[in-house]
Amino acid sequence: MKQAIKKELKVPAIKEGTVIDHIPSRVTFKVMRILDLKEFEHPISVALNLKSKSMGHKGIIKVGSRFLTEDEVNKIAILAPNATVNIIKGYGVKEKINVQLPDKVINIIKCSNPNCITNQEKVKTHFSIINKAPLKVICRHCERVMEESDITLI
Repeated sequence: MKQAIKKELKVPAIKEGTVIDHIPSRVTFKVMRILDLKEFEHPISVALNLKSKSMGHKGIIKVGSRFLTEDEVNKIAILAPNATVNIIKGYGVKEKINVQLPDKVINIIKCSNPNCITNQEKVKTHFSIINKAPLKVICRHCERVMEESDITLI
């Protein structure tokens, strides 16, 4: 009887850049959109539906020679509040950041109220976080309360 040969695909390490781990699989491509990597010329690796003890399944994104801005980290926190961002230098993890929702988010979420001033004029959106899990926010301008299903990123 032949034994099954177990093969594993290995993703190459990056010398420097960012690894975003513990992304819910269902939002991995939304996180990719936040990073806007369409014309990026360095290595990018994306893995979906990887087994995870804590999450069941997860996604991972590795981006060589790219570091995230604070706005990008805040947007990721809205989609994947338990994600980790690993800063890689010299093939090793130099810093590990557990993303956290800030108390306020500015110009990251679009207000769902069509009559809100932010949808009528060039005014930055400003939301306060009411509840982190499940996510609930309130618009500073029109006081519209939005839940996770209502949230669209700018």
